[in-house]
Amino acid sequence: MTIVDMLVNNAKNYPDKIALVELAPSKGFRREITWKEFERNSAKVASALIQAGIKKDDKVLHFMTNSITWLETYFGIIRTGAWAVPLNYRFNSKDFLYCAQVSEARMLIMGEAFVDRVMSVKEHLTYMEKMIVAADTASDGLITLDDFIRDGDPDDARIYTPKSDDVCGLYFTSGTTGDPKPIVLPHKNMEQAAVTEQNHHMQNLDDNFLLIPPLYHCGAKMHWFGSLLTASKAVLLNEVSPKIIIETVSQEKCTIVWLLVPWAQDILVALDKGELNIKDYDLKQWRLMHIGAQPVPPSLIKHWKDYFPDMLYDTNYGLSECTGPGCVHLGVENVHKIGAIGIPGYGWECKIVNKDLMPVKQGEVGELLVRGNGVMREYYKNPKKTAETILPDGWLRTGDVARQDEDGFYYLVDRIKDLIIVGGENVYPVEVEDMIRTNPAVLDVAVIGVPDERLGEIVVAIIKVKPGMELSNDEIRAFCDIRLPRYKRPRIYIFGDVLRNPTGKIEKPKLREKYAYLANTI
Repeated sequence: MTIVDMLVNNAKNYPDKIALVELAPSKGFRREITWKEFERNSAKVASALIQAGIKKDDKVLHFMTNSITWLETYFGIIRTGAWAVPLNYRFNSKDFLYCAQVSEARMLIMGEAFVDRVMSVKEHLTYMEKMIVAADTASDGLITLDDFIRDGDPDDARIYTPKSDDVCGLYFTSGTTGDPKPIVLPHKNMEQAAVTEQNHHMQNLDDNFLLIPPLYHCGAKMHWFGSLLTASKAVLLNEVSPKIIIETVSQEKCTIVWLLVPWAQDILVALDKGELNIKDYDLKQWRLMHIGAQPVPPSLIKHWKDYFPDMLYDTNYGLSECTGPGCVHLGVENVHKIGAIGIPGYGWECKIVNKDLMPVKQGEVGELLVRGNGVMREYYKNPKKTAETILPDGWLRTGDVARQDEDGFYYLVDRIKDLIIVGGENVYPVEVEDMIRTNPAVLDVAVIGVPDERLGEIVVAIIKVKPGMELSNDEIRAFCDIRLPRYKRPRIYIFGDVLRNPTGKIEKPKLREKYAYLANTI
């Protein structure tokens, strides 16, 4: 049963039940739709796309922030048989153009906030036939979404019913150089994500999932698939603060909340300072809090349990190449193992291998491999990288170093690659290093991550200045601030030698060890 089948069944079996609520509290905005409205709105989008010439296996870019409209248009795209191509809303014009050209997308549906980024590269969009914007008005050849779907027929007989082996989407992650990397995910992967999520967190018809992280990511949406499978409600919250999260849980009667580490940390700080008092809110129905996307400090969960001793907790591990979270999870019954990423998820297998891809003994470290129906089909148009990542017997190389304890629980030890995860967002050091090197005063640079209780990690730049030149902390900070998104900017700059081995490679393990004292200093 594909995710489209799930939507259609929910509309048939629970037509008047609320499916989605969208909130922007500071703006006084609240919108809700039923399962029937959700299904028919997505069908109108599908019909309009078909009328415009979109057919099976075409690609449609999807460049929006979280909203009910995001989900309606996403399902509209995949109900044509086309591939949805959701884009990170932090992508700049260069990133957007790269994704548009690689995917050869024929159409684009975007939010109003992205028009300037798109139009700045319009002349290079050689495959693009139509660009649709979710806005009241449009110019420069754009079409408003309302105008586009006006003649869409929700009963259009041409609306496609996807099969499990059909491709659902092309998801862009980031490669070792920082360039977005396209991953092909069939419908069966989405189905696996829904079944796994429901099995792990026991969603039922009466649950209400608070969804905060971005929908473009193979994370929050795949957790929401548990709600889709069970026809339970979800709340899309578009603003984040400790008070807003707690108020929303209380007012909307949310039962399940997925948080990133910084949000959980901020809630605890607000509770510790007395800025929030849980006695002021109705939270008795909140049964589960779970976290993913980055390492979780055990101290954080222990402190969380001080305030919410009876609340269930779970840790989720995953990656885009295995359709998001769930291939490994702690399990709500295993709080005594906090610190581990957990055990194989429902429908998943795991093992740890050495450099020769042979299993290691229990307790020894090696690369974590996973296998299941959620493994991607391929890296799009990159058979070499696909073959390096997916072994002939279906095992996916995660690139993470792990160990397994005597009870069968897996622990992450380090990353094979030097990826830095800041508040759940991937930062690739090479990308930041290349930008810093454009400063005329910089001779050499290395970028590393150091642990941070709130964000998981922060970015640190070690810079060697050219002889005879000067570069202050304020100058390099200003230089980076106008060239990098906030989450990629170094929080700390150090002026000194960049350690390299005899072959010229930066010795990042030694740098991380040398500057470990910086952890949690800001």
